[in-house]
Amino acid sequence: MSSNPNSSAPPPVGLGKILKIVVVLVVIGLLIGFVPRWFSRRALATEEKSDSVPSVSVISPAVSKPDFSTPLPAEVQAFVQASIHARASGYLKNWYADIGSIVTNGQVLAEVDTPELDQQISQAKAQLDQAKASLGLAKTTADRWADLAKTASVSDQDNAEKQADYILQQANVEAAGANLHRLQDLKNFDLVTAPFDGTITARNTDIGQLINADSGAELFRLAQVNPLRVYVQVPQPLIHAIAPGQTAQLTFQELPGKIFEAKVTRTAGAVDPTSRTLQVELQADNSKGEILAGSYAQVRFGEIASTVPILVISDNALIFRAQGMQLAVVGSDNKVSLRDVRLGRDFGNTIEVLSGLNADDRVINNPPDSIADGELVEIAKPADTNSPAK
Repeated sequence: MSSNPNSSAPPPVGLGKILKIVVVLVVIGLLIGFVPRWFSRRALATEEKSDSVPSVSVISPAVSKPDFSTPLPAEVQAFVQASIHARASGYLKNWYADIGSIVTNGQVLAEVDTPELDQQISQAKAQLDQAKASLGLAKTTADRWADLAKTASVSDQDNAEKQADYILQQANVEAAGANLHRLQDLKNFDLVTAPFDGTITARNTDIGQLINADSGAELFRLAQVNPLRVYVQVPQPLIHAIAPGQTAQLTFQELPGKIFEAKVTRTAGAVDPTSRTLQVELQADNSKGEILAGSYAQVRFGEIASTVPILVISDNALIFRAQGMQLAVVGSDNKVSLRDVRLGRDFGNTIEVLSGLNADDRVINNPPDSIADGELVEIAKPADTNSPAK
């Protein structure tokens, strides 16, 4: 096949196009080699930065209510209780009230035979009569000597003595009269009476027993059993949740299923340094006589807002160091502040923090052992709240 002599040859490739192709190939090669390295270096820098600032999770303390779910031991006492003694010595002539008797104020409980006191009263009456007779004689003598002194028949010294003797006899009459009144008042105590309404809880005497008013044993014990006083020792962590007027539930083992209402009337106002408890007094109605004074009881207090909030935190947040218990708190600048704390009750997974922590603090959960004060950290997730203690 013969070629056409009129056809022209293809034009040669220009040098400019070759250079462009070479440049494109060079750029592609550079990109292929540089970009992966750039991403690798950036990833490495990010990883190094992440390793230098530790990531932590934080939690917030929860405000716990005072825990009164566990009953506290209590002692029930009579509202008023008194030991009845005799004021007059003698022999018990008779008694009119026994244990369990309900008596009223002024009711006669016993009668004491007082023969010696009767003789002392008779003697005091005779001494008063003697003093009155001596007073009469002294008055007559003083008046006579006063008249003689006016005419200078006796000396002023003798007259002064007679006047003084008259005054002395007046004093003797007053003294004898006072002694007689004392013995008569004492005689009135031969009847032993009840000082208030109540129930006789003990009788420690019987007919014919010698009664010594100075050092004798009690004859009766009288108790007012409605209302009743209830005393309970409240542990120190709960004392700020107790206030007068607060209600409580009173239960007894011998009365299963029965709940009696009581009300806080007062507190001791100071913690016992031996037991670290606060004595609290309550009053309970006993109009039906179901509760016996002297009984052992259990008290559950009603809930009341505490004046001091009780904060609870997870026990995983605690740091055990030589300085004592600490918590790692993250500030607004994401720097760590190590706080010394004082702990309260331990609920197992959570524990009370009595001091050193605020309700709005962010506490690091499971802090590393190497955590240091002032260290910069990164928060991994928003703050969470612990479950309050049960």
